[in-house]
Amino acid sequence: MCLGLPMQVIECNGYVALCQGRGGRRQLDLALVGAQPPGTWLLAFIDSAREVIDAERAAQINAALDGLEAVMAGASDISSHFADLLDRTPELPAHLRGTAPCTP
Repeated sequence: MCLGLPMQVIECNGYVALCQGRGGRRQLDLALVGAQPPGTWLLAFIDSAREVIDAERAAQINAALDGLEAVMAGASDISSHFADLLDRTPELPAHLRGTAPCTP
């Protein structure tokens, strides 16, 4: 399984950017999102930026990843890590709605 990590651009040089996020600084390939100015949040998979995201989305993803780390450390109440889901029922993305479930 591959997890996307929020990374914030520190400096950009064409289609390569130095970014800061969970685990420190990394150089990201920007071929899929184009050159981005410093301060831009990106969703990165295996050293490649796949999507430009806003700061709120970056914070939500980081909170969910904090929740995952808490569960792995033995925590049982992780509701604070998913505040965006507490007062609503989660919904599938539009492209998955109305599809039949996979059967073996």
